[in-house]
Amino acid sequence: MNPHDEHVYIINRTDIKAIIIDMISGAYDTSSTAIEWTFSELLRHPRVMKHIQEELEGVVGMKRMVEETDMKNLTYLDMVVKESLRLHPVAPLLVPHESMEDIEVNGYDLIPFGSGRRGCLKYVIAQLLHYFHWVLPLGILPDELDMSEKFGLAMRRAKHLSAMPTYRLLD
Repeated sequence: MNPHDEHVYIINRTDIKAIIIDMISGAYDTSSTAIEWTFSELLRHPRVMKHIQEELEGVVGMKRMVEETDMKNLTYLDMVVKESLRLHPVAPLLVPHESMEDIEVNGYDLIPFGSGRRGCLKYVIAQLLHYFHWVLPLGILPDELDMSEKFGLAMRRAKHLSAMPTYRLLD
């Protein structure tokens, strides 16, 4: 090692494990929160949910699973997810960050969690809406759904969402 080198970085196995755990836990927390907010909005607006399910029927059909290649054709779903993220930013107080240079790990560019903001979110929402029809528990009307927030690093719902699914695909 040259003592005149300005930046010498040594990352051991333990550091790598810690970084990966942080990335996974951070992605899980924000992703699950974003899914819960999106479903809350869909349950408040059943006709929007129905419109997405009609789009899924047209693009995917009723006899197969949603595939990643279908995502580009689900434009209404894309708009709904973006609007949900606008209405309920998951982490509004986090400082924006970016990679200052390209990085390669074992021959792979490191683009975590898909391409684009919350790319996996749209796929999960598509899966859940394609396979199931969702309703609020008995006695709760869409406009009565509690939409209060709980402040923290992630802006969660104050009370967890409760919804009932019924299977909707053809066998």
